[in-house]
Amino acid sequence: MKLDGVSFVGFGSGSPNGAAFRAFDPTLNATVEPVFISATLVDVDRAAQLAAAAAPVWAALSGAERNRFLRLVADKLVQHTAVLAARATQETAIPLARCESEIGRTAGPLRLYGEAAERGDWLDARIETAIPDRKPLPKPDHRSLMRPLGPVVVFGASNFPFAYSVAGGDTASAFAAGCPVIVKAHPAHPGTSELVGVLILQAVKECGLPEGSFSLLFDASIEIGQALLKHPLVKAVGFTGSLHGGRALADAAAARPEPIPVYAEMGSVNPVFILPGALAERAAVIGDGLHAAAMLGVGQFCTNPGLIVLQRSVPAEDFVRALTGKLTATAEGTMLTPGIRKNFAAGTAARTQQPGVKVIAQGSMAAACGAAPVWFETDAVNFQRNHTLSEEIFGPSSLVVWCKDAVEMRDVARHLEGSLTATLQAGKDETAQQGGLVAILAAKAGRLVFNGFPTGVDVSHAMVHGGPYPSTSDGGRSTSVGTRALNRWGRLVCYQNFSEELLPPELQNANPCGLRRLVNGQWTIAAM
Repeated sequence: MKLDGVSFVGFGSGSPNGAAFRAFDPTLNATVEPVFISATLVDVDRAAQLAAAAAPVWAALSGAERNRFLRLVADKLVQHTAVLAARATQETAIPLARCESEIGRTAGPLRLYGEAAERGDWLDARIETAIPDRKPLPKPDHRSLMRPLGPVVVFGASNFPFAYSVAGGDTASAFAAGCPVIVKAHPAHPGTSELVGVLILQAVKECGLPEGSFSLLFDASIEIGQALLKHPLVKAVGFTGSLHGGRALADAAAARPEPIPVYAEMGSVNPVFILPGALAERAAVIGDGLHAAAMLGVGQFCTNPGLIVLQRSVPAEDFVRALTGKLTATAEGTMLTPGIRKNFAAGTAARTQQPGVKVIAQGSMAAACGAAPVWFETDAVNFQRNHTLSEEIFGPSSLVVWCKDAVEMRDVARHLEGSLTATLQAGKDETAQQGGLVAILAAKAGRLVFNGFPTGVDVSHAMVHGGPYPSTSDGGRSTSVGTRALNRWGRLVCYQNFSEELLPPELQNANPCGLRRLVNGQWTIAAM
């Protein structure tokens, strides 16, 4: 699989006149061949025009046809695991084994979302039959379901070169919902992006799908992403990244003449509340698990536990002392990009200057992209006074917040901003008394974890990977993981008093698609 370094605009190549850039090997602190050429505004318009032309074809595809396509993409990823993982490791410093695992984790959702498309539950098909003799007015026949929005733009993420990038969850769920996709490749791993893009394009052709089904655009700056967002033919955006980047996209999308939804996954501190009974029962196990979760991927996970809330006591102080000993002894890891490393260093340096904040663990950082743990502590009163302490530091850094008692722990919970996750570690005799704390946390996070750790996001029908702002841009009303992810790329349409032949197959009396439908208030798969 040869890298050409040029965007894919449908079945054609992008302009050769864009700005040149190279990938970067953060382990060697050196650029990597080949040269990549940024897309141009002409490429953006062409990709959007092709996607808009392909949108009606995708909307008309059956769920089985979408499933076939997504399964083919998944099979191709698995078949090319070796070459994909090798390039991703070079461009990201993510260990080879994790890259290989992530490819499997990317193939899994492609298949799951394909199955969801074929099953059709996500369409939420509903039928209310007419009552012509209803008084005082006749009741019309109403039939509704979700319809695909149209062309979707997906921004590749830096920290997951497969699972949240070119063929990742946003792309897979948009395809499953019946939307063409334009991916803006992340400049941190353009070679990996191109290799995956080739496989998607192969699947498009093999399935006989239209040219505008998929495009992949390169850009080392922000110009192309902004142009895609503002293009009038683009109907929705998926993004995983920083709060600054996600908020900028959401604001720009809202300012368009036709505002569009931006589903942005952004900053999250993922608080972990550890109760005294949990420490009494299994302090060592919690310490080992927390250390492993916080250092996973050099702390560059969106579910990294960035806030640890404890009641001050001798056992709790012993627990933190043992944990900080592990952190101090943790070797430096290589971060994804020099920019991420620079932001991590700036964020931790700024936190050391905050009043009432103390550094409790700090390793040495020598390599250009290297980072070691930097952990802090403060008390609950100071945490609630200083809003900056609620902000995420992306990397191997967490803040321990000391509370006097259970009341102060709940006060800290109420003060939290939105997060993707919130974790509660409790002892056997403490669970019955935690309803109040759980209720507070349920208002602050999209996924609550009990006696576990937040890292590791299984892709399942029930998974929620979203949360109130600032963890997501839509206030936690959607998820980027799990089969509910398809709902982001659809809109509800109601057909009133339509003749049978004009209805979508999913709403026809015979139920030719075999869907589970809500008919006159009862769920059924039977024909009418």
